[in-house]
Amino acid sequence: MANRRAQVNRNTLETKISVSLDLDGEGKGVFDTGVPFLEHMMDQIARHGMIDLDITCDGDTHIDDHHTVEDIGITLGQAVAKAVGDKKGIRRYGHAYVPLDEALSRVVIDFSGRPGLMMDIPFTQKRIGKFDTELFSEFFHGFVNHAQVTLHIDNLRGHNAHHQIETVFKAFGRALRMALEEDPRMAGVMPSTKGSL
Repeated sequence: MANRRAQVNRNTLETKISVSLDLDGEGKGVFDTGVPFLEHMMDQIARHGMIDLDITCDGDTHIDDHHTVEDIGITLGQAVAKAVGDKKGIRRYGHAYVPLDEALSRVVIDFSGRPGLMMDIPFTQKRIGKFDTELFSEFFHGFVNHAQVTLHIDNLRGHNAHHQIETVFKAFGRALRMALEEDPRMAGVMPSTKGSL
């Protein structure tokens, strides 16, 4: 496969973001976003997705974390779409179940070219520390709309909100890794009966 790296900068009046990634990396993450809990989750994507990921953001966190979280999702989606290219030879579909103590989550992804998010996380708390759990849907909406993927996220059980969302991000990283892997039986072939994605 060709070099699957990308660099995307996105600047608005609310955030200035830079995302660089290597889909065939070693799972290294470097983050400077002003939102420590989000950085903890981004590290799960890097490590479990085996993606080298560098994200910096100068956002209006003095107001709240909303714009930063949503815009990082958007920019990460743009970078993944750019790095994956024409999608020939990839597995296309990925899934993972991940437990963490009492919590268990399932994530399924399809690099379909059709953005869609189905997300069911019955959070047991509205906040994890200072982080508003509602912002995770904003992150994933931003990601799917710009990566052009269909994404199903289900937290199947859990009573610790930190465990709930950490299992989601670990499973998301592993599902990404599976979907983006080279399929030796599909070398150079578009993984679709339509001939395009």
